[in-house]
Amino acid sequence: MQNSSSFCRSQEAIQNKRAAETTLGNVREIATKAAEVWRLEAVAAEQREDRHRKRSALQADDRLLSENPDQGFAEGA
Repeated sequence: MQNSSSFCRSQEAIQNKRAAETTLGNVREIATKAAEVWRLEAVAAEQREDRHRKRSALQADDRLLSENPDQGFAEGA
């Protein structure tokens, strides 16, 4: 299962908050790196979701075309 972009953005915010609130340098460094990784994952998720939306729109348009308009639409498996 792939993470949604909103989940990734919320995890990024959590890590940024953790980095901002800590007094420990190593915790700040790790949280900052984690936030960056979550940001990159969110970008990838947004691209994936955008492709899915476009594909779904194309499939909906394709369903409007019928090779046999007098017979109606065939039901897919």
